[in-house]
Amino acid sequence: MTDLFSKFDPLIQQREDLLATGVTDPFSLVMERVVSPTVAICNGRETILLGTYNYMGMTFDEDVIAAGKDALDKFGSGTTGSRVLNGTYQGHKECEDALKEFYAMDHAMVFSTGYQANLGIISTIAGKGDYVILDIDSHASIYDGCAMGNAEIVAFRHNDVEALEKRLKRLPPEAGKLVVLEGVYSMLGDIAPLKEMIRVSKENGAMVLVDEAHSMGFIGEHGRGVAEAQGVIDDVDFIIGTFSKSVGTVGGFCVSNHPKFEIMRLVCRPYVFTASLPPSVVATAATSIRKLMHGSNKRAHLWENSKVLHKGLRDLGFQLGTDEPQSAIIAVIMPDLERGAMMWEALLEEGLYVNLARPPATPAGMTLLRCSLCAEHSIEQVGEILGRFERAGQRIGIIG
Repeated sequence: MTDLFSKFDPLIQQREDLLATGVTDPFSLVMERVVSPTVAICNGRETILLGTYNYMGMTFDEDVIAAGKDALDKFGSGTTGSRVLNGTYQGHKECEDALKEFYAMDHAMVFSTGYQANLGIISTIAGKGDYVILDIDSHASIYDGCAMGNAEIVAFRHNDVEALEKRLKRLPPEAGKLVVLEGVYSMLGDIAPLKEMIRVSKENGAMVLVDEAHSMGFIGEHGRGVAEAQGVIDDVDFIIGTFSKSVGTVGGFCVSNHPKFEIMRLVCRPYVFTASLPPSVVATAATSIRKLMHGSNKRAHLWENSKVLHKGLRDLGFQLGTDEPQSAIIAVIMPDLERGAMMWEALLEEGLYVNLARPPATPAGMTLLRCSLCAEHSIEQVGEILGRFERAGQRIGIIG
């Protein structure tokens, strides 16, 4: 018998070698208690959270929690069915209405996860004989959506407008083409030049999908994302997003102005064949989305946090993923996986939680510590974070 797990042997060996150094497994942390959007108890120690994607700090919002409790009491713990069968409750429609209002778009479709939103939309609209043109650093859910739909994948160099244009011009003019972009790329926290990329895509007859998972709620005048900030949201055919970042719960969605969009509810397999979100989840999501419409003060504070942390880390001597802060994500590049894991552990011992990211998830084979700021981080906490980075960095030898 051939062991189907043998393909993972190199990764298993890498993990065993890393743990043999005595470092704590950075991928098995248990949070014993979550105190607030910015603090948890980890290993019995109060820990500042800097790796949760809870950008707008909505997980403990009183109105959001109250809405979830009320829905749980009135509608029970789950739907036990697909949206096209018994799985559409009043809360699901209210959540989609909130999304339509938030984005000022005609259609909204809620999925059980953000991953499923990309998987479902991409695989349904781009099939065999069509082309999906995507940034090489695209999220795994985007690549999986392409594979499921059996479309031809054409990748281009990260954030390179000229490379995108060259790829588009080589494709058959009559072929179906979907360009898939992300507003903020989750590893380095850099933004896409959407204005130029969308122009090039439209000039070459392609439809455009933008994943705004890491920008929704934060970037743009109304928090609609990078497409709004760059003035091209009306030129985007589909916007994908998630509830597990700024919205503070779980789920995914797609919004669109395409006049035929509603047929997706009957032909999108990950939507048709998946049980719908529990009533309490869509109630929290709808409440959070409506509050984010009026979140300009939070957005301003989050930008200030990002600027202060980015400058502070750079001044300490850390190598960062971007020259300037572009989002709520700040990537601190490590020399290698072993020292990255040591730095992660040293920060945890200092009472600071960040994400350790490694290849193949990271671009160009980097190992990095990914920091994601929250609008609920106080400026005092940001100062504490910098102090903990300095002490840990000096102890591990990452900085002098």
